[in-house]
Amino acid sequence: MGLELVTTQLEKAANWGRKFSLFSYPFVTACCGMEFMSVAAPKYDIARFGAEFPRFSPRQADLLMIVGTITEKQAPALKRVYDQMAEPKWVIAFGVCASTGGFYQNYHATPGADQIIPVDVYIPGCPPRPEQVLDALMLLMSRVQDARGHSQLRHKREKLVLEQQRAAGALEE
Repeated sequence: MGLELVTTQLEKAANWGRKFSLFSYPFVTACCGMEFMSVAAPKYDIARFGAEFPRFSPRQADLLMIVGTITEKQAPALKRVYDQMAEPKWVIAFGVCASTGGFYQNYHATPGADQIIPVDVYIPGCPPRPEQVLDALMLLMSRVQDARGHSQLRHKREKLVLEQQRAAGALEE
């Protein structure tokens, strides 16, 4: 009983620290990048949430922000970036193109980032307003704080994405 109490309290403290130190890796591919940049400006100031310094190495990041359209050629690179990130890791799909493929209903656009990797928070809009980005970040922060068994949940979601890809014939056996 004593060990469970210590482990639970330690997990709560670690999650509180993670909540205020999200290191983002921006995977910016399209026009939503301008709105993404405006979130760091003084008017919106993402620094208030401890997420102001983007990391340009996936090994130093724990938050992957997918900003813009993902083409079929970019999908393997996105998967590689996601795989290189250390656990625990979170993903935000920024804008309608990253969330659903947007108005690009054609052969080259992936119909959403969740077809490639698991996504934690979706931000709607074309492009989304900076206020929406801050709302999504606050939602993610609350999920990080309350995360219990995060790695088991992520493992189940990754397995589901893998099964969906196999069913669609995207992966070779």
